[in-house]
Amino acid sequence: MRITMIGSGYVGLVSGACFSDFGHDVICVDKHEGKIAALKAGRMPIYEPGLEQLVATNVAAGRLSFTTDLAAAVAGADAVFIAVGTPSRRGDGHADLTYVFEATKEIAAAVTGPTVVVTKSTVPVGTGDRVEQILRDERPDVAIAVVSNPEFLREGAAIGDFKRPDRIVIGTEDGNDGERAQGVMREIYRPLYLNESPILFVGRRTSELIKYAANAFLATKITFINEIADLCEAVGANVQDVSRGIGLDNRIGKKFLHAGPGYGGSCFPKDTLALLKTAEDHETPVRIVEAVVQVNDSRKRAMGRKILHAMGADNGDGAKGRTVAILGLTFKPNTDDMRDAPSLAIVQSLLDAGATVRAFDPEGMDAARALMPDVTYCSSAYEAATGADAVAIVTEWDTFRALDLKRLADVMSGRVMVDLRNVYRADEVAKAGFTYSSVGR
Repeated sequence: MRITMIGSGYVGLVSGACFSDFGHDVICVDKHEGKIAALKAGRMPIYEPGLEQLVATNVAAGRLSFTTDLAAAVAGADAVFIAVGTPSRRGDGHADLTYVFEATKEIAAAVTGPTVVVTKSTVPVGTGDRVEQILRDERPDVAIAVVSNPEFLREGAAIGDFKRPDRIVIGTEDGNDGERAQGVMREIYRPLYLNESPILFVGRRTSELIKYAANAFLATKITFINEIADLCEAVGANVQDVSRGIGLDNRIGKKFLHAGPGYGGSCFPKDTLALLKTAEDHETPVRIVEAVVQVNDSRKRAMGRKILHAMGADNGDGAKGRTVAILGLTFKPNTDDMRDAPSLAIVQSLLDAGATVRAFDPEGMDAARALMPDVTYCSSAYEAATGADAVAIVTEWDTFRALDLKRLADVMSGRVMVDLRNVYRADEVAKAGFTYSSVGR
């Protein structure tokens, strides 16, 4: 199959590279000339384990290419995927669909025959209807079927998620165009279908809602266990044991029950807000998700206060002249993504209290510098901790799971460790001379 991917960001680039690895001919399109030039030179615009090699292999095989020329890429394509950004719109939190509709109009002008247009971007319910209407208005002479095919990729594990998915959701409409679209999508995903990956064919609006409902549910699990962690601290229980105890129930499951500083990233924050706006527009409020968003927002700054409290610097001017080493800035490990990362609110709360912040992250510091210019960025965890009164683990990178605690203590001025990811056991940290604070234990 000949596939065109409009948008060469996280979703578009990973999806395009994986499709090409299945044997399809893929052209990734982006308006950003610098990004396309970098991709042609083999430089990735994002950090994702395994992506650079995957792209290089398929470029060398002639199955994957990059261009800024959308019209040439779309002409003759069997399927055109829209994988552009849908950021939260200022003011109401609704998904901003500007890029989706702009891409749709450009696709309409470029198609040369029957085509399947696939919305890969995360979009509110009913977006496919509007995309279809634009295409019909612009090109009534061409048979164009519109499909919803949401992505379920975890940053840091995206290639594995794409090639070994829990499910593939494909939303089509009834009629001849829908049947034709299903046939094209079956062929595109044939390698996964043959490997017995579940493919779920549903209505287009149902497909769009599945994406939002899935992310909102996972965000709810995270927020639930975070609130239980606070209760554990108050009553003297251990949230990790609680998580195990409830996670062994197959109806609940153990995933996303790890207490921490709150969720962030490119999906959960904007998708929960978009779901709230959709529900509000249809007068069916989702109160649970409303609470999830509110609790998660407040939790991030609360973690900053937790660090200050552990230092004994949460009153008056107690934080002035004190230094905190922050280990981990990205919203999760194995990515360079700083979007809505808990570290943003945590660091700001420390700076607001008058503390000095030194930080290290294996991949996220370039992105972080533009967002947190008042932080001193260091080349290692030990450099960040040098002279610090406290060290806080904010992102659970593997490199922070095996720190030389004695070396860490030796370079610090204080002996306070705040482990917001529960990476360490209290007894091993205490042996190194630290006063230890974790989450829900």
